[in-house]
Amino acid sequence: MPLSCAFVNLKPGVGKTTSAVWLGHALHELGLSPLLVDGDPAASALRWSELAGGFPFPVIALPVGDVHRRVNDFLGNRQAVVLDAPQLEDHPRIARSIMRYASEWIVPVTPAPIELDRMAPIRGEMADVQSLRAEPARTAVLLNRTNRPDATRTGPDADAREALAERGFEVLDTQIARLDLYAQSFGISVQAKSSAYMDFAEELIKRQEEV
Repeated sequence: MPLSCAFVNLKPGVGKTTSAVWLGHALHELGLSPLLVDGDPAASALRWSELAGGFPFPVIALPVGDVHRRVNDFLGNRQAVVLDAPQLEDHPRIARSIMRYASEWIVPVTPAPIELDRMAPIRGEMADVQSLRAEPARTAVLLNRTNRPDATRTGPDADAREALAERGFEVLDTQIARLDLYAQSFGISVQAKSSAYMDFAEELIKRQEEV
């Protein structure tokens, strides 16, 4: 089965689109020929690809409530699907449909108290969608816009990891540092080699192989 990963969160502005685009490029550079599905009515990922003169993999816009029924029509022989979901609080039907399709749900979270406080309602949304699936999706948190590029034993990033683990969330080993490289990349070409998103892609592939 292709690797299928959806970026989900209650709120906008947490780095879902940035992460989806960078992950798509990392998977492409690893030879997995991804499909990027832009499920957000704002179509930010699709617009990014247009401004960049196209990505080396297809981007399709599917801001509809039955994404889970349509994606395979565009999949072909591609080995990975990356889905950029809209915020659950504003577009629940689309976001839940994307979650019904993806086998891996990734929640980008900034290591800040206000962001950690929003995790309880996200858990409720996840439980509701899991009940609609034939098989449960894997779920994990991606620490985004962290203070340091690598996990540490002390500091805000470590505190966030501990708080999330106490609430029952799995946190990926990879974390994405707060860098202009990512924050200012909208609309330009991306090269994921040697970036944290390459580490992220490799971690996702390993998780897929362990299933």
